Amino acid sequence: MLKNLFKRNSTTLLLVSLGFLFYVKFGYDLSRNDFIGLITLFGALFYITYKILEINRDRFWLIAIIGIIFRFIFIASLPNLSQDFYRFIWDGRLLFKGISPYLFTPENFLNGDQKPLNLIIHQAEELYHGMGQLNAGHYSNYPPVNQLCFLLAALFSGNSILGSVIVMRVLIILADIGILFYGRKLLLKLNLNPNQLFWYFLNPFIIIELTGNLHFEGVMLFFLVTSIYFLHLKKWIQSAVLFGLAVSVKLIPLLFLPLFYKWFVTNFNKYIQKLFYYYLLIIGTTLLTFTPFLSFLFLNNFLETLTLWFQDFEFNASMYYIFRWIGFKIVGWNMIATIGKILPLLIILSILLLTFFKKNRSTPQLMITLLFGVSIYFVFSTTVHPWYIASPLLLSVFTKYKFATIWSFFVMLSYGAYSSDVTSENLWLVALEYLAVIGFFVWEVIGFRKKSLIR
Repeated sequence: MLKNLFKRNSTTLLLVSLGFLFYVKFGYDLSRNDFIGLITLFGALFYITYKILEINRDRFWLIAIIGIIFRFIFIASLPNLSQDFYRFIWDGRLLFKGISPYLFTPENFLNGDQKPLNLIIHQAEELYHGMGQLNAGHYSNYPPVNQLCFLLAALFSGNSILGSVIVMRVLIILADIGILFYGRKLLLKLNLNPNQLFWYFLNPFIIIELTGNLHFEGVMLFFLVTSIYFLHLKKWIQSAVLFGLAVSVKLIPLLFLPLFYKWFVTNFNKYIQKLFYYYLLIIGTTLLTFTPFLSFLFLNNFLETLTLWFQDFEFNASMYYIFRWIGFKIVGWNMIATIGKILPLLIILSILLLTFFKKNRSTPQLMITLLFGVSIYFVFSTTVHPWYIASPLLLSVFTKYKFATIWSFFVMLSYGAYSSDVTSENLWLVALEYLAVIGFFVWEVIGFRKKSLIR
């Protein structure tokens, strides 16, 4: 027994040491243009994660500590796969000076009528060039609670880009620790293995994309999972407030609102009244966070920026690329403006079908429906950046489905678009990603149906 324990501990130590070295390489010595190096390192880290989880199935807190250590490896690194953090810092420094980031673009400040305001933003030129011309030419679309995170970075480190990065990184790490805490509690309440949570918490995709590249999906997911935990306890008021805060980090949880209908029908007397108040409190909490920024100009700029995601931008899409190809064959040009108006209707229709025809009376059934809902949304989206997959990945750990874990691996193929100085997607890699994910999903569905028939 002691021999086996020593072997397990020594193997774990070796794996953690290799993981440490690979994460250091990833965080401090990797260029986004080096696609082969990126995929090789990521594949190695994914395998190391699998082996750590396999060897230490009964050691929840040990794996949790390993996950925290891996996150802090990135603490002093600048994100190397995304430029978005420059915009985060810009918005935070504007807010710190009392200026709404929703009213002016960085381009306005540097080259437009507001050029004198450039003088009050420290490192303005560096931030402007860092975020890129595309980002700098559009209004901010980050909701208020997300902006609060940017403001904290400006408050504690208003004169250093690296200092601002560290502040935001600590916030994201704290959010992931919160997910670990409430996610575990929810899994135990659902009589599920809490170690399932490590396919999110120890996943190199999450560590790299959220902690490493400073994407705030983790903060949104902390509020969302905590909201669902309180909803499971039938504490719907706390749940609604937390859900509203999740929306105010990233708008995507709004997609889930119809899906709670059957859960309320099953779990509450006077469910129509309770559901109405639940929705009202969510919307009220969200609007309250927007109150300091509300104006007609804000609404116009914010909606204009959101519209761009469906009618102008395209990246790593699946169904949209098929529709685009059909459009080229029929009319001879890119019909994104037209297709981008149709896809939201298909998403809404899909959500309504899930609302009324999917069994989501219990919390486990609700989690499956939420997973399907957000996955359908991304399948029909024109733009699917890698870090978006954090949402289906976390939801999947509360279900029997593992296709989101497969997605968290194959989505990194999308970085092949940056393998040269000119961004250009390799559609063969995009096809491989979605064939793998959709193929695995179909295999899971068929397998689960066969098992249910046997029983």
